[in-house]
Amino acid sequence: MILEVGILNVKPSEEAEFEATLKIARPLIAATPGFESISIHPCIETPNRYLLLVTWRTIEDHTVGFRQSDRFPEWRRLLQHFYDPPPVIQHYREALPLTD
Repeated sequence: MILEVGILNVKPSEEAEFEATLKIARPLIAATPGFESISIHPCIETPNRYLLLVTWRTIEDHTVGFRQSDRFPEWRRLLQHFYDPPPVIQHYREALPLTD
């Protein structure tokens, strides 16, 4: 499992529209083979900041399967104008075991 993590800073006062648009955009990413789940978490301290978490089977499912698909330009068109600054997206491996 690969965890895609993004910190999304949405322009102030556009949070409600962003959240509604994300619901519209969700099927675009969910249709990608290897997609497992998506969640978005609003920040308590900074109301226009969100934590994006997407799980994929492999990193290529995201970087090739979604980003090079015909659905990605529409995803970007729907959401990109909300961000200031553009989000930084990183990928993480499975969690390290912390118990014996």
